[in-house]
Amino acid sequence: MAATNHTAVVEFLLQGLSDNPRLQGVFSALFLLLYLTALAGNSLILMAIYLNPGLHTPMYFFLTNLAILDIVCTSTVLPKLLENLMVKGTISYRACMTQTFFMTWILGAELLLLPVMAYDRYVAVCQPLHYHTLMSRPHCALLAGSVWAISGVNTCVQTGLMTHVTFCGNNQIHTFLCEVPTVLLLACGPKNLNNIMIFTADGFFGVFNFLLTMLSYAFIIASILRIRSAEGKRRAFSTCSSHLLVVCLYYSTLIYTYFLPGSTSSMENNKVAAIIYTAVSPTLNPLIYTLRNKDVKVALGRVLPTFRK
Repeated sequence: MAATNHTAVVEFLLQGLSDNPRLQGVFSALFLLLYLTALAGNSLILMAIYLNPGLHTPMYFFLTNLAILDIVCTSTVLPKLLENLMVKGTISYRACMTQTFFMTWILGAELLLLPVMAYDRYVAVCQPLHYHTLMSRPHCALLAGSVWAISGVNTCVQTGLMTHVTFCGNNQIHTFLCEVPTVLLLACGPKNLNNIMIFTADGFFGVFNFLLTMLSYAFIIASILRIRSAEGKRRAFSTCSSHLLVVCLYYSTLIYTYFLPGSTSSMENNKVAAIIYTAVSPTLNPLIYTLRNKDVKVALGRVLPTFRK
């Protein structure tokens, strides 16, 4: 009914990654490998944390949320991308709106979760004596629930507004997935309210949460520098190094896309960024937390003998 009432467009054309048939096969194999690796890696993280009571701490509770977000993110995008690499890249109106809904929800939740995880590390490093009070189970549940709920409210608003936009004529999406900004470019009716809500969401989820994350790490770094012993500094930094790498990977993608001019079009930049945050980042996150975290290595060793020393 949505497609009939609000638009003459019943399906969209998704732009592929390459028109070269040989490259299509290479991309298919590559993204299938990334998808399977992301699923396996994040599932192992969830299993290791669940089966090891020693990892039932706030840090790993938030890592569990990140792993779930990564699984949903890749499962929302990559299966459709793999399908489009094999056949003509089309997606129905309903499927596009569904993908837009989940992508907006997941990406918004990740942008909220990063400062929450940074705050957890701030409390652990800068206020260790109050850690169990400030990061109690009820507080952690409230923080995680807020992440999902706030992003969910924004998603309902953004997607709800999208379903009331009129589409006519051009139905070519210049990337391989449906997101609010790229789909909205095809609208031929009034979209001022949509643009205002996108600008507001970008300011809150992107800029504000980035500043909160950087503020937490500014306090963390200042606290680490005040530690006299080299071993104490190393130990303090090791507690947040994995999360800092994830933050750098995620925000460097956003900076590359929206702030650094490139020789290619902004659409090409968006396509590269989309590949990073929908395929590369969810694949690398489990590796980063595994390779740089001794506790996770030990926990995984109890699940898989491969990780045992």
